[in-house]
Amino acid sequence: FHQACSPFIQTARCYARPVRRKRKDIPSHLDDLPPTMLKKDYADVPIINSVDDVVRRLLSLEMASQKEKVKVKTQQLVEKVRRSPNDNGSFEVQVAMLTAKIRTYEEHLQRHPKDKNNRRRMLMDIDRRKKLLSYLRRVRYDTFENTCKQLNIQYSLPPPYTRRITKRWLVKKAFCVKVFQEVQKLKAAERLKQRREWQARARAARE
Repeated sequence: FHQACSPFIQTARCYARPVRRKRKDIPSHLDDLPPTMLKKDYADVPIINSVDDVVRRLLSLEMASQKEKVKVKTQQLVEKVRRSPNDNGSFEVQVAMLTAKIRTYEEHLQRHPKDKNNRRRMLMDIDRRKKLLSYLRRVRYDTFENTCKQLNIQYSLPPPYTRRITKRWLVKKAFCVKVFQEVQKLKAAERLKQRREWQARARAARE
């Protein structure tokens, strides 16, 4: 025997029911990978061409995890910018590997925006990539341009450092300069004392 619920209780139950939000389809940088492509660990195995279709499907990206797909994508980006087939540690290769990691972090944070740990790691990788690109821009500009073009990176120059000049900052600067000058005077006196001692020892040794 069930008692009929009052309209107020029924309304409260409907109001307290959790609302399911429809998850948006976020575009991924791994979408261009064909599902028939083999995983990174099995791509260069000689016997792979003679295996059964079922086994080949199990070893393909269709059944691969996110981590294995990122490995394949990283290898593709590295192949675009590496200097030679044996190049695994140049600045261009490091930029390509960091780019794959950064894009993976960006997609993860779009789904989980409150994940502060991965956000911190992403910002650290972005800062490291900026330093590498800045070095390439100073030393090998043609390599820098080719790397940005191949990896689709938009490099922006850092803003010039400017400091607002205030009275407090001027006083602090003058005080620091005065302290520096006094320290230099003390060091100069100490150096002169040591020099005279060395000269006296040299004269005594000659005599």
